[in-house]
Amino acid sequence: MKNSKLFWLLSLVLVLSAFLAACGGGGDTTTKTPEKEEPKKEEGTAATGEPDATQELNLMESAEIPTMDSAIAEDAVAFNLLNNVNEGLFRLNQENIAEPAMAEGEPTVSEDGLVYTFKLRDAKWDNGEPVTAQDFVFSWQRAIDPATGSPYGAYMMAGTIKNAADIAADKKDKKELGIKAVDEKTLEVTLERPTPYFMSLMAFGTFLPQNEKFVTEKGDAYASNSENLLANGPFKLKDWDGTGLTWSLEKNPEYWDAETVKLEKINYDVVKEPATAVNLYTSGEKDRAGLSGEFAMQYADNEEVVKELEPTVFYMKFNQERNGEKTPLANVNIRKAIAMAFNKQDLVDIVLANGSLPANYLVPTEFTFDESDKDFREVNGKEMLAFNAEEAKKLWAKGLEEEGVTEVTLELLGGDTETAKSMDEYLKAQLEENLEGLTIELKAVPFAVRLELDEKQDYDIQNAGWGPDYQDPMTFIDLFVTGSAQNAMSYSNKKFDELVESAKGDLATDVAARWEAMAQAEKILLEEDAAIAPIYQRGLMSLQKPYVNGIVTHPFGGDYSYKWAYISGKE
Repeated sequence: MKNSKLFWLLSLVLVLSAFLAACGGGGDTTTKTPEKEEPKKEEGTAATGEPDATQELNLMESAEIPTMDSAIAEDAVAFNLLNNVNEGLFRLNQENIAEPAMAEGEPTVSEDGLVYTFKLRDAKWDNGEPVTAQDFVFSWQRAIDPATGSPYGAYMMAGTIKNAADIAADKKDKKELGIKAVDEKTLEVTLERPTPYFMSLMAFGTFLPQNEKFVTEKGDAYASNSENLLANGPFKLKDWDGTGLTWSLEKNPEYWDAETVKLEKINYDVVKEPATAVNLYTSGEKDRAGLSGEFAMQYADNEEVVKELEPTVFYMKFNQERNGEKTPLANVNIRKAIAMAFNKQDLVDIVLANGSLPANYLVPTEFTFDESDKDFREVNGKEMLAFNAEEAKKLWAKGLEEEGVTEVTLELLGGDTETAKSMDEYLKAQLEENLEGLTIELKAVPFAVRLELDEKQDYDIQNAGWGPDYQDPMTFIDLFVTGSAQNAMSYSNKKFDELVESAKGDLATDVAARWEAMAQAEKILLEEDAAIAPIYQRGLMSLQKPYVNGIVTHPFGGDYSYKWAYISGKE
């Protein structure tokens, strides 16, 4: 967030492209999670020693918190904090496997795979009230209620939780959602159809509980600042006024597993300039700093650098209709030309320089594996819409002729950080150089503004990205079905929609056929339609103090967990 997963991490690279966050957890029969996998820590962060200093961590975020309401959260900053402040039925553990959290154990499942019954552990909100099954019923019903305006509610529940699609379409009452409190500690969830990745969804932020009494009493003020929030997770959010650039997390003494939590406090500051972030790190004021561009190259061999490749892909969204009128991007040849007209390798090597990979695909590499342990990328190829300036010029000329024009001006919507601006300037230069008659106008805005413009479909081209909500190719592919909230660019292909629907429905229990349907859908989206233009799969490079231990990085779900983090060996 994932929406799933769209999304902004500690790394300043995040804001390069506005990304609707996503998270998730777990796996299914179409994916592979290695047995006894080592905790996912970046290079150079092996946990050593024992807590032996003030347990206080100083971090930076690259964007403000848009919201802390799990029903309407859609970005990585919010989902990352929600992952540390709240807890759902399941949580991703140190091995990145979804394990029982508010649930005291694995659920019982009906023979037809449609009814899941969870028993809840004895856990409390930070005001001392018990976490109950009704807290989940209230939260899920609130998220699917059209009146709430949740960008993730329908996306995550429709077609999965019974009656969710009809409720989202205002055809049924939210009380008919397939969830009920059998008693205070027993929760029953009924699915629309068997869902291979259902358990992984239970670690996703939209499915977090909310205390009905508290939310109702707060009304519109709920989640507007740290005083209007309740925590049931490892930490409590403090000192957040709803708009500011600073906040903190404090250990939650009411958390059921508080004994595991070693950090007493995490201090955050929003820092958007890479140079400022590096200065704060080298001066000792901050314990971690994201690196990109010249700083990534400068510190590449530093012993305090940590690296990782994430299953997060960035791409350009091509809006085919703006303000009720078709845009030049409704022309498939124009879309293909733009998608093939910029050098991705130079972009990741020079502009980003942080281990990112050029992406000619949507579903990331090293993310999901079939029954024979083949990466989805190995099965479906890696060279869709690869850089080819000469072919791009031919397609561009054909598209202009079809539109009856010789010149086109398009707006590129991007982030407002230095790195974001550098990348957008690179894309502008590449596209204008390789496509004669094209003018790119750059529009740099804060993350929250980009979200608003995306929802209104008020842009031409947008730098966007997606991190998975659960460990399955579908978390990327179904973003672009007709009418989905994440589509927001008037793309529609009947065959694509049918393949996605079959993979979710009739083929749900046929692993091989389901995999093939998703592979075909991805090829239609990219090779045939160029609905989006993949740019890169994100690599992260950060400086991290050697006394920081136990931060767990998740490939899906909230990006980081601090439940197991601690300070050891700090002088």
